[in-house]
Amino acid sequence: MESHALVIGASGGIGAAVADALKARGNRVTCLSRSQDGLDITCEDAVSETLGRLEPQFDRIIVATGILSSDRGPEKSLLALSADEMAHLFAVNTIGPALILKHAKRLLPRDRRAVFAALSARVGSIGDNGLGGWYSYRASKAALNQVIRTASIELKRTHKHLICTALHPGTVATEFTRNYPQHKTVPPHEAASNLLTVVDTLTPDDSGQFFDWAGKPVPW
Repeated sequence: MESHALVIGASGGIGAAVADALKARGNRVTCLSRSQDGLDITCEDAVSETLGRLEPQFDRIIVATGILSSDRGPEKSLLALSADEMAHLFAVNTIGPALILKHAKRLLPRDRRAVFAALSARVGSIGDNGLGGWYSYRASKAALNQVIRTASIELKRTHKHLICTALHPGTVATEFTRNYPQHKTVPPHEAASNLLTVVDTLTPDDSGQFFDWAGKPVPW
């Protein structure tokens, strides 16, 4: 049976690289994004309508969407907090992937191995937070991790072979990170290869966990 993957956020640096890597493997790949398909993941009607047009079944669904901050950058202190900014990041980083998972459930096979993976970030780890700052981004990614963890428990009842996971891709050289040259980055194609290697090695026992680009568990 031909492997079929769905990549959401496929116009971004990591998403495009993941889609290209899957195609290079010979997989059939369906790509969706806001810029190319008008998919607004923060609007449930748009998510429902777009995913409702797709036919099951997908062996891999990878959500490569996300936003770091507005143009002013992540908050460095409580005084920089903005309700509008925090709400926007939660809409994109948490609610969007949750809506995708809600409406993608019917697209996942129940009788064989499948993966639903959402890109998270190490800074969303509460246990690994030793620097502080970046309130909205950290909180929105921590909330995404909780969505993945909670959904994995529910989905295990109906999709016994499913792996539902959050993945940290590392710091990737994309538009997303261009304002942070102090961080060592890897090119998108390398990040995509790393992520797919991790995805390939996971088993249903790993469902509901958070892994980095090297396949190492990241603390919640």
